[in-house]
Amino acid sequence: MNHVLVTADMIARYHSLTKEKKAIEEEMNALKEVFHDFFDKQTGVNQKGELIENGLKLQRQIRKTEKYLPEPTVQKLEELKMKDLIEVRKLPDEDKIKASIKLGFLKEEDLEDCKAISYSKAIAIKEA
Repeated sequence: MNHVLVTADMIARYHSLTKEKKAIEEEMNALKEVFHDFFDKQTGVNQKGELIENGLKLQRQIRKTEKYLPEPTVQKLEELKMKDLIEVRKLPDEDKIKASIKLGFLKEEDLEDCKAISYSKAIAIKEA
């Protein structure tokens, strides 16, 4: 088994970096807001822009995404007799499954091989 050394200095450095990261992110977000306000006034809302100052180029890029709203789109497609453009999905109802298990209509083991379990790791540090 590999032995990994974690020292008090490492923990203290991680804690220090976490505080610095938060302060940096807050300052960057404030600057981004100023930049967006600038470009909104200079080039217009949702318009790309560019500013060159002291050899640095500041650019605003705009990405547009479109998505059909489910309810009105389905309703309109049904009115247009275009039902083959509507996707029907069969998904498990997690709330009803849990309720059925709780009420004894279904055993948890019945669906044991149907579960996907995932884990995520996080490191947190707080002053003791």
